[in-house]
Amino acid sequence: MAPITVQLVGGPTVLIEIGGLRLLTDPTFDPPGDHPVGERVLVKTTGPAVPAETVGRVDAVLLSHDQHPDNLDDAGRRFLDRVPLVLSTASAQERLGGATRELPVWRSVTLPRPDGELLRVTGVPAQHGPAGTEHLTGEVRGFVLSGAGVPTVYVSGDNASLAVVRDVADHAGPIDVAILFAGRGRSPLMDAYLTLSSDQAAHAAEILAAPTVIPIHLEGWHHLTQGPETIPGAFARRHLTGRLRTLRPGETTVVRTGTPSR
Repeated sequence: MAPITVQLVGGPTVLIEIGGLRLLTDPTFDPPGDHPVGERVLVKTTGPAVPAETVGRVDAVLLSHDQHPDNLDDAGRRFLDRVPLVLSTASAQERLGGATRELPVWRSVTLPRPDGELLRVTGVPAQHGPAGTEHLTGEVRGFVLSGAGVPTVYVSGDNASLAVVRDVADHAGPIDVAILFAGRGRSPLMDAYLTLSSDQAAHAAEILAAPTVIPIHLEGWHHLTQGPETIPGAFARRHLTGRLRTLRPGETTVVRTGTPSR
C-alpha cells in the first residue's frame, strides 16, 4: 500500500498527496482580518502557514462549501482560478462557475493518477449544524478518496452529525485515514454548534474504526471554541491515542497503512 502525505496549511486547508495526485481541501489563504457574512462578521485570527504561491501544483480542490469564508476566503477564491477541477456542491457550482463541478452525494468521479491507476472521489453527506438548520447553514459536502494501492481517506468537511459519520462508515468504509473538521464552531445566529467537538471527533474516530485520524479546522478563526489542546484528552478518554495524528500549521505527516488494496 502506497503511503500518502498530508500537510496542514491552516484551518480547514490541507494538501493531500495520494497516488501522485495533489488535492487541496477548502482553500483559506487570507491574512488575519474580518469577513462580513450578512449581518455578522467572522474573524480570522491567523494567516496560512503555507502561502498560496508556495503550495505548488494542485490537481483538484475538494471544496466542502463556498458560502462561509472560513472554508473559502478571498484569497482562496482567487486560488481556484489556477486549479483545473473543483469538486463541491450544486450551489457552489452555480455561484462559482469556472472549474467548479457538483459532486452529488454517493456519486463518484475518477481522476487519472500519475502512477497509472485511478483515484475515485465520492461525494458523501455532511450536516453543518443540527438537523433542520440546513436552510440557514447551506449545502455542504464530504468526500471519500479510494483506489487500487492507496488508503481510503475520508474528508468530513464541516459536519456536526455523528449519524452522518455512521452513514459514511456503513456505506463507504472501511476507512483507513479520517480527516475530521472539528473545532466546535459556534454560530451567533442560533444556539448550536456547526462542527464536531473534540469529544465528538474522538467518537467519530471510534465509529469509523480508522487506524489514522487527523483532526483539522481547529485554529485560525474566532468562532472556533475548541482548539488543538482539547483533542488529545478526548482521544485518550476513548483509548484512541494510538490512532491520533495531530499537525501544527505547516507540518507534514506521512501516513502508511498495511490495509489491503480494494
